[in-house]
Amino acid sequence: LQLKGVLYLSLKSLHLVAVISWMAGMLYMPRLFVYHHSAPVGGDASETFKVMERRLAKAIMMPALIVTWIAGISLFFVQAIDLTQSPWMALKLLSVLAMTAVHMKYLKFARFFAADERPKTTKYFRILNEVPTVLMILVVVLVVFKPGFGF
Repeated sequence: LQLKGVLYLSLKSLHLVAVISWMAGMLYMPRLFVYHHSAPVGGDASETFKVMERRLAKAIMMPALIVTWIAGISLFFVQAIDLTQSPWMALKLLSVLAMTAVHMKYLKFARFFAADERPKTTKYFRILNEVPTVLMILVVVLVVFKPGFGF
C-alpha cells in the first residue's frame, strides 16, 4: 500500500471505532435518563446515575464525538470528496450534524439531572432514545449505497 492508502485505511479505522463508541453512548445515555427520572431526588440511585451520566458524557461520548469529527473531516479531505458530485455525503453530513445536536441536548439534560431537575417525562426520554437509532440507520444506508439522487 502507498502512504495515501495507509493513511486512508488508518483514518477510516479510527473513524469507525470512534463512531461505534459514540453511538454506544448515544444509545445508552437516554436509558440512564429514563432510570434516573424514576429515582427519588437525593437518593443513592439518583446520585449514582449522576456519576454514570457524567462519566459517560466526559469519558466516552465527548472524546468519541471529537475523534469521529476529526477523523471524518480528515477522510473527507484525503478522498477529495466533491459534495456536488456526492449528494449522499451531503445528506450524511447533515445527519451527523443532527446527531451532534442530539448529543448536545443529552449534555443539557445531564446538567438538569445533575441539578436534581426532571425537565421531561420518561416517555420523552424513551422516544428521544430512538432518534440516534434512526439517524444511525440513515447514515449507514447512505454510506453503503451512496445514492446519487439523480443529480
